[in-house]
Amino acid sequence: MTRFVDLWVYLSGTPLLWLTVTLVAYVAADAISAALYRNPIANPVLIAILLVSVLLLASKTTFPAYFAGAQFVHFLLGPATVALAVPLYRHLPEVKRALIPMLSALILGSVAAICSAVLLAEYLDLGRAATLALAPKSSTAAIAMGIGEKIGANPALVAMLTIMTGITGAIVVTPLMNLLRLKNYAARGFAAGLVSHGIGTARAFQVNSLAGTFAGIALGLNGLVTAILVPLLLPLLLR
Repeated sequence: MTRFVDLWVYLSGTPLLWLTVTLVAYVAADAISAALYRNPIANPVLIAILLVSVLLLASKTTFPAYFAGAQFVHFLLGPATVALAVPLYRHLPEVKRALIPMLSALILGSVAAICSAVLLAEYLDLGRAATLALAPKSSTAAIAMGIGEKIGANPALVAMLTIMTGITGAIVVTPLMNLLRLKNYAARGFAAGLVSHGIGTARAFQVNSLAGTFAGIALGLNGLVTAILVPLLLPLLLR
């Protein structure tokens, strides 16, 4: 026990501790998800967040101290997004055949995601801060935070709501698609990536490679379209 305390004290003074904690938490969360046969509710990202949060609360660690180590994982989001080009290349013929339907779904889906979030927030009277933060929620976190800064939203709140959107989408997408009896994996994946960005894309890859490919395409394109549409639509939607 003494050795463990000494090791904790040593590591807590370096970024290595929280980087290690983040990686170990996700590996453990993924193992739990696999043991539960990839049940949508057992989302590894959600489980990992809960594990890390419990440890942060128990150790009374502040977020800046945690992020000093975890930022290395954050940096890898860029290369991970670029790596989605590999499955895209493998399924290029399917992508070419679905180009027009994809672009139509992209525009309609992006507009629906923005408008539904803002109008519902307005209806529930959530306040201007929450309403602005919800507008870019369906684009990936890095893009959503950039959009949030441009429209005057709190970047931290934007990030939290964006991650919650991704987790919720990853949990409900498979049961919802099964309920709708939608068997086209390209369409299923595109919808998951468009609405729930990277976390939904990860879930799509767990289900089917083709679904993951189309989810990755939607993830990238919706980030661009959302960045264009949010500043244009907000003045029309806000009271």
